[in-house]
Formats: sequence, structure tokens, C-alpha cells
Amino acid sequence: MPQTVTSASMFNTSDFSHQLHPTKEDEHGMLIFQDGNLISASLEALIEHLIPTVDYYPEKAYIFTFLLSSRLFIEPKELLSKVCRMCIEQQSLDEPELDKVRIRKFGPKIMQLLTEWTETFPSDFRDERMIGHLKDMIRRIASCDESYWKTMNQLLQTLNQKLATLNKGEENTVKVNASMNDKLVVIKTKPPSIQRDIISICNDPYTLAQQLTRIELERLSLIGPEEFVQAFVHKDALEDTKSCFSEQKKTENLEAYVKWFNRLCYLVATEICMPAKKKHRAQVIEFFIDVARECFNIGNFNSLMAIISGMNMSPVSRLKKTWSKIKTAKFHILEHQMDPSSNFYNYRTALRGAAQRSTTAHSTREKIVIPFCSLLIKDIYFLNEGCANRLMNGHVNFEKFWELAKQVSEFMTWKQMECPFERDRKILQYLLTAPVFSEDTLYLASYGSESPENNVEKERWKTLRSNFLSRV
Repeated sequence: MPQTVTSASMFNTSDFSHQLHPTKEDEHGMLIFQDGNLISASLEALIEHLIPTVDYYPEKAYIFTFLLSSRLFIEPKELLSKVCRMCIEQQSLDEPELDKVRIRKFGPKIMQLLTEWTETFPSDFRDERMIGHLKDMIRRIASCDESYWKTMNQLLQTLNQKLATLNKGEENTVKVNASMNDKLVVIKTKPPSIQRDIISICNDPYTLAQQLTRIELERLSLIGPEEFVQAFVHKDALEDTKSCFSEQKKTENLEAYVKWFNRLCYLVATEICMPAKKKHRAQVIEFFIDVARECFNIGNFNSLMAIISGMNMSPVSRLKKTWSKIKTAKFHILEHQMDPSSNFYNYRTALRGAAQRSTTAHSTREKIVIPFCSLLIKDIYFLNEGCANRLMNGHVNFEKFWELAKQVSEFMTWKQMECPFERDRKILQYLLTAPVFSEDTLYLASYGSESPENNVEKERWKTLRSNFLSRV
């Protein structure tokens, strides 16, 4: 029986190779190889290549790559149905008398494939039809060896635990977002100041950076690899069918993570614009610069970018008198690291450095890598576009599949990191639920602190005040 592949070993990108050993069907040109690399094939041939036999089992890199990217063309429930049907036909599992010797060789391999699928893409099995296909397949081979019933129960128990953890995490996120939205309604109808400030909750930049990292890792842990593909699924031009996942794109966790980034941007801007005194605003800016630097040192690039983005929002950046009280050298260094020019060259260099540190680190704290999410999504979007476009001969461009899988598998390695920092409930509660100003309220607070300087600002202030008074 093939050795069970754990999630950690599955996503070790250092040995992620797409060199496959050509199999018998390649002689007929069903799979196209170049320099030992699978570069294209028909969808049916790729499905055939996934299916284990008595003397064949697909490489783990191929399994992950195909299960990830195939959903651009076929839904998981349909794919599993085809896999099971082809296994039944190839192994004659619907015959009254089974070849027990043959099934005992085949059984462990199909069990391994099903196990890898449930471990890596557990959300696929929220669909009861997926569970039905899995149970039916195991029922057929269990007639030759009853131990498979025990194996199936263990597999389903592990799967249910994974899904329960995901469900709990998603429910908590929904509750936090609902609380956050309720407070946003209040903030839109009240002038500042209406809340405690961040420094009164936590005045240590390193501690705040640690708690931001905890939130990031908790949110990341909920994102399944499939969400990066399902976010961009569209109609297959070769098939006269609706797009996969047309009923629901199933990308809630990825969307929630983007919302968290936006919230942090606005929270930073709110904290800066809220104080009435210039001295206090400058103190908050300097505090967040130090927090951003600590995030960079930890390897938390997503919070780093959110903080920088918040400080660069117009209501904050226009506070010239406030900024004149600050030594901005540290801030400019951080801005330079996240400079978008040359396709974020500086950031990508820093990310590679953090990733390299992670692979050689002995301390858990040094293994943390949290990428800038919006740029990661953008990169994966363009990879998805290449994957979704078929070649002229109708083949699937598997070379693009490999590129997409490598990018996502690297993310999977990072997101599985356990947070080494202790939870501070008071700080986390504030970060996740404290009211934040809307963009209009930010401008009102900003103009209230430092008067409009030109006609455009004066007109905007006049309009905002008029709108605000009409709501009171």
C-alpha cells in the first residue's frame, strides 16, 4: 500500500516536481510530455491518469495539481463520479464474483487516493453526493476485505473533524463581521470621537504585531486551496455548459480575508484621524509605523501592507501639520519595501527571503510567512486565465496547471503554520470589532483637524457636512 501522505509533506515545495514517469497510454499520444514533463492532454486522458490500478499509482504532485485545477473544467462531484465509475469498470467491481487477489492489490491504492482527496480538499465533501460516491466505492472493495469498513470510518471521522473545525471558524468570522457591520452603521451617524483608541488597549508595537499575526493565521487557516481556483471559474468555451459552481462560487473564506485587510486599512486611518489634538495624531502614526516594522520582521506582509495603505489614505496623508511632527525615515523604508513599481519587485524579494528563512528556521516564530493577499490573488488570477484557456487542439494546458499548483502549494505550506504567540482576547476583540469610520467620516474628521486647503477640499467638506446634518 502506498505510504500515507500527510498535509505537511504534500505541500513541501522544495520537492514539488512535475516530472512524471510516462505510462502505457502515453504511447498513443493521450498525454503529451516534453523533457519528461507533462505539458498537455485531453481532460479524459488526465482523468485516466489520476486513476490507480493494480500496478500504478499517480505521483502525489500530480494528484494535488489535477484535483486543484481540474475544477476549471469539471466539478468535483462529477470528477469523483467518473473516477469511481472507471474504477468499477476497470476492476470489474460490479461483477457477482470478484477477483479477490486483484482487489486486495487495488484496494489500498484507491483508498489512498480518496484519503489524499479528503485531506487536501475537505470542503469538496460538504456535498453529500461526494460522500455517497466515496462510500459506494469502499463498499465494493470491502466485500473482499472487511477491514476497509474500519478504514472508511476512520477516514470519515477525520473528515468530519476537519469540516467541523472549518464550520466553527467560518461561523466565528460571520459573527465578527456582523458585529463589525452593526458598529459601522453607528459610526456613520456620529461625529468623532466615540471610542477608545488602540494605544489605550495596547501600547507595545511588538505585541500588537503579534496579535495581528494571530488574526492573519487564523483567517488563512480557513482558506482551502480550491478557493483560489473557484474564485475565477468561468464557462468552458469547448463545452456548451454553464460554468462550474454557477450556483455558488464557494469562496467565502477568501472573501472574508480580503474584507479583513480592508478593515485593518480603515481601522488604522480611523485611529489616526480620531484624536482632536495634533500631538496625539502624530503619536498614533509613529505607533503604527513601529507596528508595521514589527510585522515586517515577523514576516506578516499582509498586515504590513494594510497599515501602510491606511496611512496613505487621502484623509490621513493630507494631514501635513501632523506629519511634520514625525520622523518619517522609518515609514519611507517600509513604503520602499512595499513599493508597487516593477511589479512589487522589492516586496517579492523580501517575500523570497522570508520563505527561505522559513525553510531553514528552527524557531516557529521564524517560520511565519504571510503574503500580501491581494497581490497573491492577482498572481493566481493570471495563472487561472492560462489554465482555463484550452490549446488549439482542445487539450488542457497542463503546463499552466503545474505553475498554478506550485504557487498554491507554497501558500498551503505557509497557512498551516501554528501561531506561536499567545492570544490576548482584549486586543483581538478591539482589532476585530472596534468601530471604524466610513470614508466620508474620515474626511470629516480630517477636515475638522486640519482645515481644507483648496477649493476642491472646501467643496467636499461643505457637501459632507450638509449630508451629515441631514442625517442627524
